[in-house]
Amino acid sequence: MSETDTNGGGEPETTSINVRLTETFLDDIDATWRELGYNSRSEFVREALRDAVRHPDLTRESWKEIAAVEHARRTGESETFSREDVLGDE
Repeated sequence: MSETDTNGGGEPETTSINVRLTETFLDDIDATWRELGYNSRSEFVREALRDAVRHPDLTRESWKEIAAVEHARRTGESETFSREDVLGDE
């Protein structure tokens, strides 16, 4: 089913799937989605899957680096730059 399939009300149809995870991994997922401010576990997992589909060229190492930088930023372990700092004078 694709995102273009609809249920007649203009909303994309959805299908439930079952995934088996360890309790420890599920605990990590739950802590992460709450910490990041998602409304639900499903919303978080859908976005993670979209990222994986939209960016298949990113390796596991790339995702780990992104996660490490995000963690450092959130915990204050890295310097924060403004958009202007990054883009400079345009």
